[in-house]
Amino acid sequence: MQQIKILGTGCPKCKNMEANAREAVKLKGVAAEIIKVEDIQEIMAYNVLSTPVLVIDEEIKIKGRVPTVEEIAQLL
Repeated sequence: MQQIKILGTGCPKCKNMEANAREAVKLKGVAAEIIKVEDIQEIMAYNVLSTPVLVIDEEIKIKGRVPTVEEIAQLL
């Protein structure tokens, strides 16, 4: 099972990324756990300066923008 983390403080962009990630998982039919990380200390541990951030299996894939559903699906 893949682990997908959405790092962000709850802004609209973060919410959009989470929705797109959930849609991509459905589209691909993969088993994935989606975790929303809103704790600033936890986000800072990833050494990123801009949110939202998409982390798949502890690897940063996209940061600072909202990817499309198709873009996330390709990364899964």
